[in-house]
Amino acid sequence: MAAVSGRPIDVHTWSTPNGWKIPIMLEECGLPYRIVPVDIAKNEQFAPDFLAISPNNKIPAIVDPDGPDGQPISVFESGAILQYLGRKTGQFYPEDERARVLVDQWLFWQVAGFGPMLGQTHHFKIYAPEKVPYAIERFTTEAKRLYGVLERRLEGRAYLADTYSIADIATVTWAKLNFKQGVEINTLPNVARWLETVLARPAVQRGLAAI
Repeated sequence: MAAVSGRPIDVHTWSTPNGWKIPIMLEECGLPYRIVPVDIAKNEQFAPDFLAISPNNKIPAIVDPDGPDGQPISVFESGAILQYLGRKTGQFYPEDERARVLVDQWLFWQVAGFGPMLGQTHHFKIYAPEKVPYAIERFTTEAKRLYGVLERRLEGRAYLADTYSIADIATVTWAKLNFKQGVEINTLPNVARWLETVLARPAVQRGLAAI
């Protein structure tokens, strides 16, 4: 994988749950980076320069000047970026295949389910121009189901894949907004304990404050 150098990685992002993931990972890994704001409220994600590195016009995306062959590389999709940075640094993404599969399962659970469903919950409960009771009920119910999955997974475990990993980094940025999702965190003691532990990490705090 690419060597780690002192040249900063450009992080094209904004202050959202997906946007926070990458600064947190970079802070945890001790890699230099530079925030390149992409104001999604102003539709800057549709700018041609951004589309060149993120063809799905979604944040975040990165440009690493020291890619695997010593040349710059761009990476889009938060899960793919976390995996890339984990391989690049050898941190928070184990090399052992069994351990890596465990991390991947919970990372994909987050990017394919937990994040998108909570995003829909945010939208219909808070941002939609008109209230749609069916949509609010559907996505709030799904949010509660997903939190139930998380609660059961964390029973007797400190972290999603047993040790702190990119799966936790991906999940915590959404879980920290549980108050917007119709979820009563005091009914989920394992999630509440995990959330407090992860949010107390200095690198997580710095990453959340970076945008």
